[in-house]
Amino acid sequence: MNRSVLISGCSGGGKSTLLAELGRRGHRIVEEPGRRIVKQELESGGTALPWIDAIAFARRAIEMAMADYTAAREWTGWTFFDRGLIDAASALQHMTGEPVLEGMSAAHRYNGSVFLTPPWPKIYTTDPERRHGFEEAVAEYDRLAATYPTLGYDVVILPKIGVAERADFILDRLGAN
Repeated sequence: MNRSVLISGCSGGGKSTLLAELGRRGHRIVEEPGRRIVKQELESGGTALPWIDAIAFARRAIEMAMADYTAAREWTGWTFFDRGLIDAASALQHMTGEPVLEGMSAAHRYNGSVFLTPPWPKIYTTDPERRHGFEEAVAEYDRLAATYPTLGYDVVILPKIGVAERADFILDRLGAN
């Protein structure tokens, strides 16, 4: 059984908070590649940032997500990813038209159920690492919600409930309790 689980969806939809809750419960979690890249680039004065060079940013996110995926194959138990390779490849393909999704998705397969956080204006905020607006976040969500099923994933939209209840929902769905 593939225990590498993607949590994707709308920016500002509660993914990071949900991952923190799953980590608190003892599961291995992998922080979103994009947030790690933004932190690194801001600290070093780099330009691979989504608001400066989105293509370079997406390519770095693909590299980081591939390394995360490879590392997780050595781990036992459930591993929850805050976004992952498919999100980064989808972004790059959207921007450039390069057919990057096909080759990567077959070689780097996650658990068949992908959990998406839907757009939720009530909790959406920007921060130094998330500078885009809600409309851009919704457009990204729509693209991902359409992409995952074409790659053979079962998309599960997370209900707009508290973080503990969301974690319970995922673990129940996976039979991981």
